[in-house]
Amino acid sequence: MKDKIIFSIENDLCPVASALKVIEGKWKLPIIWVLCQNGTLRYNELKKSVVGITNMMLTSSLKELEESGLIKRVQFNEIPPRVEYSLTKAGEKLLPVLDELAKWGEELIK
Repeated sequence: MKDKIIFSIENDLCPVASALKVIEGKWKLPIIWVLCQNGTLRYNELKKSVVGITNMMLTSSLKELEESGLIKRVQFNEIPPRVEYSLTKAGEKLLPVLDELAKWGEELIK
């Protein structure tokens, strides 16, 4: 008899679980999508573009996405301070997957 396959989000050896851990949460995909559509944005531009997100959630999500290597944060030594966010090459690799997910979502809506 064939052994059953068990899925655990905590399994670091499972590529699907690893990918889902990087993009899990309510706000990470919308942030990635906004950066994809608009290119490099400053913090307040991102805040205005992701409707409903709080400052605390935006800050923590950006930090996690940066730690995961999906977005790049560039801080300029100017007064007033300026920080810009953009997708990295790794973040751009996620875009075809998001496009397919969007197509699937459109089918579900119909």
